[in-house]
Amino acid sequence: VDEESHWACALCGQLIQIEYINTTQGCAGRSAGSGLSVGLFSRGACMFSVAGDRGLFGMEEELKCPVCRCFFNVPIILPCQHSICLSCAASQVTQTYGLKPTEEDALSYRHSTISSPGSDYSSAYDYTDLDKFDKLSLYSEADSGYGASLSGYAATCPSSPAFSTVSASSSISTTTSCLRCPQCRRTTYLDDLGVQGFPRNKALQTIVEKYEETKNIVIKCQLCVGQAPNDATVMCEQCSVYYCDKCRENCHPLRGPLAKHTLVSPALGKAAMKARNQTSQGVSTCIRHTDENISMFCIMCKIPVCYQCLEDGKHQNHDVKALGAMCKMHKAELSHNISTLSDKAREGKNFLSNLREMLDQVQENSVDFEASLVAQCDAIIEAINRRKEELMEQIQREKEHKLRMMREQINDLTNKLRQTTGLLEYALEIMKEEDAAAFLQVANGLIKRVCSAEMQWQKEVLLEPHEPPEFELQLNSQPVFKSIEQLSFVHTKVPGPPIFLHEECTVQNNSITVSWQPSPRSWVDGYVLELDDGNQGPFREVYVGRETLCTLDGLHFDCTYRVRVKAFNKAGEGPYSDSVQLHTAEVAWFALDPSTAHPDIVLSNDNMTVTCNSYDDRVVLGNVGFSKGIHYWECTIDRYDNHPDPAFGVARIDTLKDTMLGKDDKAWAMYIDSNRSWFMHNNAHSNRTEGGLDKGSVIGVLLNLEEHTLSFYVNDCMQGPIAFRDLHGVFFPAISLNRNVQMTVHTGLELPDHDSIDGE
Repeated sequence: VDEESHWACALCGQLIQIEYINTTQGCAGRSAGSGLSVGLFSRGACMFSVAGDRGLFGMEEELKCPVCRCFFNVPIILPCQHSICLSCAASQVTQTYGLKPTEEDALSYRHSTISSPGSDYSSAYDYTDLDKFDKLSLYSEADSGYGASLSGYAATCPSSPAFSTVSASSSISTTTSCLRCPQCRRTTYLDDLGVQGFPRNKALQTIVEKYEETKNIVIKCQLCVGQAPNDATVMCEQCSVYYCDKCRENCHPLRGPLAKHTLVSPALGKAAMKARNQTSQGVSTCIRHTDENISMFCIMCKIPVCYQCLEDGKHQNHDVKALGAMCKMHKAELSHNISTLSDKAREGKNFLSNLREMLDQVQENSVDFEASLVAQCDAIIEAINRRKEELMEQIQREKEHKLRMMREQINDLTNKLRQTTGLLEYALEIMKEEDAAAFLQVANGLIKRVCSAEMQWQKEVLLEPHEPPEFELQLNSQPVFKSIEQLSFVHTKVPGPPIFLHEECTVQNNSITVSWQPSPRSWVDGYVLELDDGNQGPFREVYVGRETLCTLDGLHFDCTYRVRVKAFNKAGEGPYSDSVQLHTAEVAWFALDPSTAHPDIVLSNDNMTVTCNSYDDRVVLGNVGFSKGIHYWECTIDRYDNHPDPAFGVARIDTLKDTMLGKDDKAWAMYIDSNRSWFMHNNAHSNRTEGGLDKGSVIGVLLNLEEHTLSFYVNDCMQGPIAFRDLHGVFFPAISLNRNVQMTVHTGLELPDHDSIDGE
């Protein structure tokens, strides 16, 4: 609050007034305006007091014994630095039969784990590296298995007066008492002092008493079994144990030797115990030498010792320092750790406040979002209703059209029937005429009229409705239902950067495989993978899709490629991930590719050995193409009959496969027989060179794409000059041969020692 005397606790905000005493003994302070006693903290090199009694209320679980789950009563400190009630420790003691670790093993382990003076002593208590002592563990009848590895005072200080050791090398079996920590399950072996040999945790006892006074805690029975112990009714001053009536009857009957024990009320017993503790807190005495005050601290054993312990040789050759100096050092270290932890707690508190604020924001945002959703759904329903009215109007128009057409047809047909009916009645009346002359006078005309009427019925009258009564319409609702099913939320936030799984990113030859995973809590529709040119150049897009694993082939050898990926969804593209760098193989490893071979080619030995079924030359290519770097491979002649002339070199992927290599403009080769060789490209022969091949000969091919040249070797000697120059593009290793030859390819070889690789 100011630079003089007032401070505020960063956690609780309580004002504290500091009274500085000095920088070595710390300082005393009182909470401003409250009079509460305070605990010890540090600021720089000075010690000062902060926080009041309210700081006790948050540590109740720290003040409970892990065995009885009650507040500590006479807590003792185990070698593993965990605390336990004295009475609970006595109840946890078991008898174990077997061999103990030797004193030399324990001491050598201690020397190997303890740091030098002034270092971080906490590393000495790393009990995770005790595997070698598991072999020396004891067989316990209590736990029906192997006992825990050595971790008690017998390990931390083999010569400690509180504990005895038995040499395993002597092959002496013994029955010993041991105590297993209920928290870390480490075992400590006891001597004749038993659990009384453990140091008392006076600081913890003081805090427990202060907490109980502040909270008015009812003292519970320490021997009740279960989650809810009964209230204590008495306390034994000799046993220092609180009992309920039932446990007193079962565990502490008033007869025999226990009849001499003094039982008092829990309040009186607590007061008496507190008085004894205050008396004993004046000067701490040695557990072994009760008349000696503790004045030194053994750094190796990490326990306080007295002068007599040093005289007895119990800590011979151990680093021992004054108790006050070590107390000051440990308080300074603890103060620093408390300050660091306080900063973490402050960050956590601020984050917790932000989370609580976010709760309100979530509530508010959900209300707004629900209102928006309801409004949008209402708009959709309104649009459907409008469309419904439009469709209903269309139905009404169709109905009116059908009715009009049917009425018109009915009127026309009615008129026609009326005329026809009149004509028929007239004709029937004429038929009744008995006077033949009179009948014949009108018969011809009447016959014509009836025939004409009949013809009109056939031509003009259609005895089918002009409009069917059915409505030949059907509502196409499938797209609407499909749209409703697809109606969902669209993420308005772009996805975060994906994360590469480095352990799954691999390189094989000139191919790289990269694997990644989406950013946590990101909605991803797909990914975009980008790769540079292997020379720190610009990135280019090489893959778009939903997969998270991609293999990229056909890259340059001996190049470092950078790869990055970004995710996208309907909201847009997210940021790029961190780039990962992968280096392709320095030299080429390849095999012959059956997919590029002529059908007469026969491959074996994992596609490294080749021959042919035809007397004509046939071509096969390698499965790796080269566009950069210097590459060298060899072919060993396994069989050579009737002086054929196989060809070796490089070619494009689409070179001819049914003729000798080099016959077209897509291959560059050297063909060789038993006496001489020629270079050939586009059916042009050049540079005849003496020297041929036979069974066992080795043909080498050197492709130098840094100088863009191609050279050949026979039995480690260069065959003629540089065969071809100015080679650009992608080239595949190539061979042509017939059935009289069999050869094996060897790849990934070192470059030959010749000036031609430098272009000279």
